[in-house]
Amino acid sequence: MSSTITVPEARAHAAAPGTTPHRWLLPTEAHPTPHISFGADYNPDQWPREVWAEDVELMREAGVTIVSLAIFSWARIQTGPDTWDIEWLDDVMDLLHAGGIQVDLATATASPPPWLTTLHPEILPVTRTGETLWPGARQHWRPTSPVFREHALRLVEVLAQRYKDHPALVAWHVSNELGCHNAYDYSEDAAASFRTWLTDRYGDVDALNDAWGTAFWSQRYTSLEEVLPPRLAASYPNPTQQLDFKRFSSDALQGYLRAEREILARITPDVPVTTNFMVMGETSAQDYPAWASDVDFVSNDHYVHPGPQSHAELSFSASFTGKIAGRRPWYLMEHSTSAVNWQPVNLAKRAGQMARDSLTHVAHGADAVCYFQWRQSVAGAEKYHSGMVPHAGRDSRLFREVVRLGRTLEALAPVAGSAQLPARVAILQDHDSWWASELDSHPTQLLRYRQEALDWYAALRELGVRADVVPAATDLDVYDVVVAPVLHVVPAALRARLEAVVARGGHLVATYFSGIVDADDHVVPGGYPGALRDLLGVRVEEFSPLLDGDTVTLSDGGTGTLWTEPVDVVGPDVDVLVTYTSGDVAGSPAVTRRTHPGGGSATYVSTRLGQAGVGRLLERLLPLVDVTSELPAALRGRVELAVRAHDDAELWFLVNLTDDDVPLTADGTPLLDGTHLLDGSGDPATDARPTHLAPRAVTVLRRTRRA
Repeated sequence: MSSTITVPEARAHAAAPGTTPHRWLLPTEAHPTPHISFGADYNPDQWPREVWAEDVELMREAGVTIVSLAIFSWARIQTGPDTWDIEWLDDVMDLLHAGGIQVDLATATASPPPWLTTLHPEILPVTRTGETLWPGARQHWRPTSPVFREHALRLVEVLAQRYKDHPALVAWHVSNELGCHNAYDYSEDAAASFRTWLTDRYGDVDALNDAWGTAFWSQRYTSLEEVLPPRLAASYPNPTQQLDFKRFSSDALQGYLRAEREILARITPDVPVTTNFMVMGETSAQDYPAWASDVDFVSNDHYVHPGPQSHAELSFSASFTGKIAGRRPWYLMEHSTSAVNWQPVNLAKRAGQMARDSLTHVAHGADAVCYFQWRQSVAGAEKYHSGMVPHAGRDSRLFREVVRLGRTLEALAPVAGSAQLPARVAILQDHDSWWASELDSHPTQLLRYRQEALDWYAALRELGVRADVVPAATDLDVYDVVVAPVLHVVPAALRARLEAVVARGGHLVATYFSGIVDADDHVVPGGYPGALRDLLGVRVEEFSPLLDGDTVTLSDGGTGTLWTEPVDVVGPDVDVLVTYTSGDVAGSPAVTRRTHPGGGSATYVSTRLGQAGVGRLLERLLPLVDVTSELPAALRGRVELAVRAHDDAELWFLVNLTDDDVPLTADGTPLLDGTHLLDGSGDPATDARPTHLAPRAVTVLRRTRRA
């Protein structure tokens, strides 16, 4: 099988919302109508057969409708190059179907079996320092290995042929968390594929030399055959080489996804195909917006990291996943019922937290709520990772909460199939900027691209203002305000789209280290912020980053960290909103706003404000751009609002962010009108209108669609 990796068309222009095919799970006799699917990864091969029947019984009790099956079963299914043990999977498929459980069947290619790595150690990944990643964990394979691809795609073919007509099959699950542990491979296979990718991107070595700036440090190539991945070097590897290798590595994983999909689409053209993305935290190796057109519906795995912004990060990730999916329903493939096993300290979830986490994903467009995993393992690296059925078994608080959530999701069937209603504010997320802004040999190594964006999202949420986290290729015409945190890479086409936002009367907010370089990571000359300099009406001659722990004071009473700049106002109609009052930049503008003809504006923030500082600025900025909260004042900062919509109705999700009861009435009058699908504790609604929203609870209101 070929392992040639070329530049996917998706890289040139990631799919905008509403432009790609969307096929949801196939209906079955047991589940013929739209509903919120509920389930987990199911690993029956970890258990004796006598447990399987009990599993199905408990699934039915919990309201489980679907499981992802055989994700890590390659070693069990194929015991040697030409030997197979697959009848047990037939029995599980039949048992699940008899119990009314749908199956999202994995291709089982996530981790190669020991016999394969013993016969072909050349499939094992290699690190940038030349070390081999050996078997013993998972994902020990090279995305560009032709040998791995030959064996893996043979397995896909066998499974597709065997189960193409099975009535339990409703979707295909390609591999698992592609690139979670093997995103960056520096092997000879990777080197050869990287050269092919570069040829496709640049055409010849002269164009590559220009793009990479190889005149610096005597790096000029005479042939593309001389090019290597950015392995361990004596100093900083070429920055554009590093950026291109990140792009290539994402494309290599995407190319593998396409290879499996092509087989599945040929054999089972009517069965939708997905793979689980990992939109969460600092996971950045995969350019998921560019992958979205290669799946029939978007799926995502998300795990909470403890901290003051933990739920804000969950909401941020769910919003971004929904926009990658084009605001259409997506599948929450994995999250946890309680503790995970891989953090330094693994905290159990508090009462109500599991349901709140799950329903927040539903609020942002998920039509499936699934976990890793169904039954908690008794052996292996994840034996302390929670499951729907914990070690304590059926008679446990956790399983009772699972059953309760199943009933809640049944009550939310009217939500299924609805789209996410656009907000007025968008927060732009750009993978090239994420990758490039955090490269080495920069003004600071302390910058965290996603953290800046999360601060803006969390501050807007605190003010009760909905915001959509959107890919850079999204159509921005529906947004009144576009926030572009650390938009470091700004090619001409993106600059033109941002200028168009302002020209039509919209409002742009850009931050420090934005507009600095073009698509080749070349600095835009003439002064910072480069490509955005004229739009913002400011000019900076030199960066002035701060040491870790250092701060500057600001005229609005706030504090700046991480970054400062001596900002010169050079354009007309620029107002200084905030000034530095300490440090080397004292007296310089810190935040400016330029008003453009037609009523649009462009605001520049030259320091890191943090969530509190961003909130202080937004309280001043939002009235200027006529953006207000849709929530009553009594709910702002205490409740998150997310809205989904059918043709005739809006579905308002109210998520209690606090550990206290939040009143839903004032003097006996409801704060919001509408019909409750859930009561104030998150259970299916009765006829009584709830007066309070319980701690960490979620309720859903059905309201008349606004014009």
